[in-house]
Amino acid sequence: MANIIEIFSSIQGEGLYVGTRQIFVRFAGCNLACDYCDTPDSRKLCDHALVECAPGKRIFDKIANPLSIDYLAQRINSLLTIRHHSISLTGGEPLGQTESIIKLAPKLKGLIYLETNGTMVEKLAQALPYIHIISMDLKLPSIAGKAYWQEHYEFLRLAAGKEVFIKLVITGQTGSDEFKQAVDLVASVNNRIPLILQPVTPCNASTAVQPDAMLTYQAEALKLLENVRVIPQTHKFMGQL
Repeated sequence: MANIIEIFSSIQGEGLYVGTRQIFVRFAGCNLACDYCDTPDSRKLCDHALVECAPGKRIFDKIANPLSIDYLAQRINSLLTIRHHSISLTGGEPLGQTESIIKLAPKLKGLIYLETNGTMVEKLAQALPYIHIISMDLKLPSIAGKAYWQEHYEFLRLAAGKEVFIKLVITGQTGSDEFKQAVDLVASVNNRIPLILQPVTPCNASTAVQPDAMLTYQAEALKLLENVRVIPQTHKFMGQL
């Protein structure tokens, strides 16, 4: 069984695969509480899941949680009537329900794309055989409220056995020292791992970063890393889910 918030077809708005069509499976529950979180309701389990009936039509069934793995797989696969790049397991933090992912993934008819906060190392080790692409957030202390450097390092070393890229959200509160430490961490694993610098979409306690600051951050990161891109949350200004 799995506790799911929603399942729908949409456009990936963040990271290396921005613009691709994906099925999004939003798992409930999260082990963090970041300042810029735009899905705070996903931090806790929920009574019902919203499941899209046809890809992109925005007509949803309301289904009582938890959902059985077979039923969940059937509803996800039913949205693959048009071509999708992959199936995004997102949240919340999907690795909080690793046992469900391990049972679900083999039943799905597409590439598995994991969106994760990069802190649950042991859970990743269990799920890794079933994952094709990993979008790993690197949480700075100014955002997460504490440092996760060791967890991120161990997580990235493990994830590097698959296709992986790093997403680093930059806010007005981001400090130069913590940014440098993040870049050093990625470079220490593999300097060819793509780094996506994402200027925050201001919400809650987070504030916007200045445009010239983003140029400075990118230039600094490019001293150590081969592939550094600046990509905002494009789904926000497209009006997509």
